[in-house]
Amino acid sequence: MKLIRNLLKSPMFVIGMSLFIGTLLVAIIGPLVYHINLDRVSDQYAMPGAIGSWVDGTTKLMTHPYLLLGADNMGRDYISLLIMGLRSSLYVGLLAGVIATTLGTLIGIYGGFKGGWIDDLLNSVTNLFIVIPSFVVLILISASFKDGRSLTLIGLIIGMTTWTWSARAVRAQSAALKSRDHISLARINGDGTLVILFKHILPYLLSYVFMVFILQIASGILSEAAISMIGLGPVDTQSLGVILNDAKSNGALGDGVWWAFIPSTVMITLIVFALYLINTSMEGVFNPRLRK
Repeated sequence: MKLIRNLLKSPMFVIGMSLFIGTLLVAIIGPLVYHINLDRVSDQYAMPGAIGSWVDGTTKLMTHPYLLLGADNMGRDYISLLIMGLRSSLYVGLLAGVIATTLGTLIGIYGGFKGGWIDDLLNSVTNLFIVIPSFVVLILISASFKDGRSLTLIGLIIGMTTWTWSARAVRAQSAALKSRDHISLARINGDGTLVILFKHILPYLLSYVFMVFILQIASGILSEAAISMIGLGPVDTQSLGVILNDAKSNGALGDGVWWAFIPSTVMITLIVFALYLINTSMEGVFNPRLRK
């Protein structure tokens, strides 16, 4: 409770968490309070405030939806696209964050604790992945899947290519903790390596691992947007990156159709900015040196 009170005293944490919860609510509750319609409802790039027309396939009744943010190149409602795109981007970011954080934490904590040739081997593998630009690897792997690039596959690819800096950071913390007195007592009591790692070391790193997880989510969202911008994103689904790619591919940027790319750009920026504020504020609470 004291930790939560300290976090709530931080304006950055409150602002960041409010923005992030707001985006989550839009993604979760949006389809419940707003009629999602990905069918053609107007002309190409109808301006914000235009009135569309759509025939309900079930009732056969003509409706005229109000297009608050206009329509895309296929005449689809942009608010519907943004809500569905936000859901997809958050899913990819969370999946990639879980995979990258879990993989990096396991490799880092084990190598840092064991030391010796095991640490050298794991550290060499980590350095090898660091030397090779992860975005290049991400592009090559994504390009090899010409068909069937689902959101889950994109999240897996991003998570498997962005774990390295998490492993380096956790390894340093684990190596520093292994010489503590309670670790020596655990060894004397006969505790095995896994017991020591998960019972005596990992609990001390949970706050640090959580901060790494937050940054990995932001990295996953940005990575998905980046590969989608070059046409290697998920197929047959919407994400914020896919919306930007459609705007780029259909000349919206050059034609000044701002509603085709600014809302999704602002959405990505807000999510990443919110996660950055949360991470920075948590680091200030968990690190006494920064508080001083």
